Formats: sequence, C-alpha cells, structure tokens
Amino acid sequence: MLGARSAFVPRHEPERTCIVTREAQGPAGLIRFVLGPDHQVVPDLRHKLPGRGVWVTARASMVEEAAKRRLFSRAFKTEAKVPETLAQDIERLLRDDLRQGLALANKAGSVITGFHKVESAITDKPIVALIHAAEAAEDGRRKLANPLRKRLGEAISSFPVIQELSNDELDLALGRSHVIHAALVAGAGSDGFLNRWHRYRLFRGIGADQTGLENETGEPKTMKPAGTEAE
Repeated sequence: MLGARSAFVPRHEPERTCIVTREAQGPAGLIRFVLGPDHQVVPDLRHKLPGRGVWVTARASMVEEAAKRRLFSRAFKTEAKVPETLAQDIERLLRDDLRQGLALANKAGSVITGFHKVESAITDKPIVALIHAAEAAEDGRRKLANPLRKRLGEAISSFPVIQELSNDELDLALGRSHVIHAALVAGAGSDGFLNRWHRYRLFRGIGADQTGLENETGEPKTMKPAGTEAE
C-alpha cells in the first residue's frame, strides 16, 4: 500500500525584481547577491547574509548577463567586483547543496540503494524519484525503467529521474561504496532534495519546463508517489 503524503504548501514571501529582466517574482526563482567587505559580489543562496541584496533570475545565463552589463554596480550604486567564474561558482555551490540534500534525505531514511532493492521499491514503495549515477550503464537504467513504466504508464514522462551526480558524489552523500542506483521514497527530506535538484537544473537551463516540478505559482513542488494516480 502506498504511504500518505502531505501536500506541498509554498512559503509566501515578498516578490523581488531581477536586475536583468526587471521582472518581479518570488525568491524561489531568484538568487540573492550581497557585497563583501572588498566590494566583491557574493552569492547568498540561503538569503541570510547581512547587507543590502540584489536579485538575479536563477539561471547561469542571467548571472553572466548581469556581469557583462555591469548591472551589479548599477544596482548596488557603487563599485561591484564580479569574479570571472561567478556563474560556475554558483553552479558548484548548488551542486554541493544538492549532494547535501541527498545526505539529509538518507539520514531521514528516505533513500533506498542497490539495484534489486530499488527494483522492488518501484513495485511496492511510495517512491518519488529514481537516482542513477552519471556513470550508470544504459542497461541498468533500462531495466529499472521497465517496471516503472509498467506502474506509471504515460505518467512516467513527468517522473523525476536524477542522473546529475557521479558515483563518487553518491558515495559521499550516502556514506556507502559504489552506489549506482537509488530510489527516493516519500518522507522527511525527499521534498527538500527534489526542490534542490529542480533549482540546480533550472540554473543550468536543463529541461527547466519538463521536470514536472513547478506549480501554478512558480514555486517548486515534488511529484506524487509512483502509482498514486492509478491506485
């Protein structure tokens, strides 16, 4: 039997204006920046650093455009030193945050590892995502996709399949060796991990509109457990 899952309730915060597009939206779709003591632009992914902040749409291309057009200096109304690797630095921070989110989900008991355990979970657990190491063989991915397709039918096209993290990164996050396949089960930590994955993909511009993880308000949400709609 599938476990119950609480509804996602978006946290409402005042809208902010992107200094590139001049469009207002919720903070979830933006990255906040502050100035350090040396006037260097610093990304504030947690929205907690002190000082006046400016906001940029959470896409690498938008950050690069803001730097190219010297929009940070204009927004801060003072000299703003932008590192040449700012967009790459943010991507690395988001990737680290993604790995940390998986570690937290694992500590909460929401991660299943091992090919046969994952295969079984697809059939009888309330899974909300599949996770493959970036190096995972196509044969293994296909063998796990078959029971998932049998359970979900056409809904499989919007089911999260996460394959951005390497084998080493999965090992580090999960505290195990040679993790190739894993399943994320509905529960404490699963929402947080999927939301971080969504944000990472959006920043990189990968399938931003095909992840199935955004609701009508633009806030991230998580998918229902596998098979919920049919059962």
